Amino acid sequence: MRSIELKGVVAGILAMGLVVLVSNIAVGYPINEWLTWGALTYPIAFLVTDLTNRLFGASPARKVVYAGFATGVTLSLIFADPRIAIASGTAFLVAQLLDIAIFDRMRRQTWWKAPLVSSVISSTVDTALFFSIAFYATGLPWVTWAIGDYGAKLAMAAALLVPFRIFISTLPKHLRQVQDNTPA
Repeated sequence: MRSIELKGVVAGILAMGLVVLVSNIAVGYPINEWLTWGALTYPIAFLVTDLTNRLFGASPARKVVYAGFATGVTLSLIFADPRIAIASGTAFLVAQLLDIAIFDRMRRQTWWKAPLVSSVISSTVDTALFFSIAFYATGLPWVTWAIGDYGAKLAMAAALLVPFRIFISTLPKHLRQVQDNTPA
């Protein structure tokens, strides 16, 4: 692994662990009947995965997901509700690995398609798994939270294209084209 790639993977792991922890705490705080604060923080995990995938490829992105999963779940077991930690870990691992696979298949298409399509599809799986595991039979309005969460994830997937594009565009040209020879 090259030095720049190692630094990118380590940064991705740290970012992923932080996003998962913050999101697992934030999901316990509703904004209204449709949303929790976690709906606004968790989509950043897809941004981290997609940036890693674009810059270094699917294999380093999977390393970020696996290590981010271990870090995030471990911290969440300490600082968040255990049921949330288990639901989050399950949904996270499945959805993030799906995101990587879809992104990787679409990486040579127009710059925005891979991150948008992979995030939209993966968010569907993530939302269904997380909310059904975390809140089923709790008496909480988890179905409405899931609908609101999914809507927020869709909006965030579109909105996060801006920082994705800016970040990729500010990198030196040789890094932007490392994995896929697509112009930034």
